[in-house]
Amino acid sequence: MDELRKGKNMQTLDKPVERPLNDALVIAGRSFQSRLMTGTGKYRNFEDMQRSIDASASQIVTVAVRRVQTQAPGHAGLAEALDWTKIWMLPNTAGCQTAEDAVRVARLGREMAKLLGQEDNNFVKLEVIPDSKYLLPDPIGTLQAAEQLVKEGFAVLPYINADPLLAKRLEEVGCVTVMPLGSPIGSGQGIQNAANIRIIIENAQVPVVVDAGIGTPSEATQAMEMGADALLINTAIAQATSPVLMARAMNLATESGRLAYQAGRIPVKAIANASSPRAGTIGS
Repeated sequence: MDELRKGKNMQTLDKPVERPLNDALVIAGRSFQSRLMTGTGKYRNFEDMQRSIDASASQIVTVAVRRVQTQAPGHAGLAEALDWTKIWMLPNTAGCQTAEDAVRVARLGREMAKLLGQEDNNFVKLEVIPDSKYLLPDPIGTLQAAEQLVKEGFAVLPYINADPLLAKRLEEVGCVTVMPLGSPIGSGQGIQNAANIRIIIENAQVPVVVDAGIGTPSEATQAMEMGADALLINTAIAQATSPVLMARAMNLATESGRLAYQAGRIPVKAIANASSPRAGTIGS
């Protein structure tokens, strides 16, 4: 990571610019070229969802298991609407308020993935959210569920508040990522807890995925420039005036932020620093 961030493996300036080599996102031993994950909820119709996911170039797409299982409005037929030979399903436990409920739904999600042809898919996005107003995750319930799911062989991607101590604890129990929120789900407030997310990124030995709150491509870029390994964006795309255009914009923003992080920004200084050398200037 340090070599890539410092710009090694890049083309020299007299050659076409290319992406750094070997820059895949690796989660639980599986490689993905895209660092943007997307969701399937809140779209106005299936066509918008399908075209937006395609425009985003996402390879990981979340599916709310409970909503598919119960054929909730807007989710009937969802499992058949996407080509799961090209997209890696990330079943999530959205709607679960307790650790016990989340574990049960995660098991259903694994079976759902198998039914759709992903026999070796043991991924689960873990959400334990008892708070109906702000939709903030329960740290204790999340940790309890994560411990049980890891024991059962799941690759657990936990959605959490931007709590560095909880993030480290979840990593220690065997989670394959940590997914701190930028701000409350669907709020579009952007990154409201940058300091804590930076601490999580600095100390994590697993990928850090900023999840929830991103509303614009500039905010997506900000998260990636901070050093996040990936983003998960749903509402900002699904509820945009043109979801397809926004999906494309978020894809480009994610790539741009990643490249900027690898390139390494200049230091912030309190005074100006002329870009042209003083040597050889004409005297007054």
